[in-house]
Amino acid sequence: MSDPIRTRQNGGVLEVVIDRPKANAIDLATSRSLGLIFRDFRDDPALRVAIVSGAGEKFFCAGWDLKAAASGDAVDGDYGVGGFGGLQELRDLNKPVICAVNGICCGGGLEIALSADLILAAEHATFALPEIRSGTVADAASIKLPKRIPYHIAMDMLLTGRWLDVHEAHRWGFVNEVLPADRLIERAWELARLLESGPPLVYAAIKEIVREAEGSTFQTAMNKITKRQFATVDTLYSSEDQLEGARAFAEKRSPIWKGK
Repeated sequence: MSDPIRTRQNGGVLEVVIDRPKANAIDLATSRSLGLIFRDFRDDPALRVAIVSGAGEKFFCAGWDLKAAASGDAVDGDYGVGGFGGLQELRDLNKPVICAVNGICCGGGLEIALSADLILAAEHATFALPEIRSGTVADAASIKLPKRIPYHIAMDMLLTGRWLDVHEAHRWGFVNEVLPADRLIERAWELARLLESGPPLVYAAIKEIVREAEGSTFQTAMNKITKRQFATVDTLYSSEDQLEGARAFAEKRSPIWKGK
């Protein structure tokens, strides 16, 4: 069988494509493979931005492979590094991730998309959390979705399993841009190149602050920033890049970010 995950690296951008016909569903082996890929992305200083998408034009990802589970690939709690799909529980992932949704995005596929920082979607993309119909819970989505979109819309999706078209998903705010299908990956790469050219230490600080502040009061988070108690903030404030940003502004030139 062919590898269910394809990767392509160009400069500091890593593209990750889920390729498991027919529905790009994820079994344990695929989840573990994704975890290793995203772990290596996190730990490689040469890589700055990731794009995750699905192969083909119909499915981004149908989530957990129920057929594999029914044939003995049972959930054993070990989805690999980063949890299901490699992203949603990966610790200290302080680099931008773009999700390019090229079709049906449901169940665990939507949970993977929600783990990204930016979501682009093709005009024919659709979204749902159908776990309710198979007698299980969309666990990560139950935590994340009510914090991303209005509570009652999130609960509608979780409790009924209804489908949203891409324009409704965009209206509720969990899709950044809606694009023609033939422009989706091109636009993802454009955005990735823009982020690649930016300050990696600042991105890292933004991601840690946002992640840690989610469970804190405003003042607690602000105190941790000003006291440099976030590791990424402490690194940024002591960095060459911090000085380079100020110098470049004063000299009216583009900064040269070194990530140190």
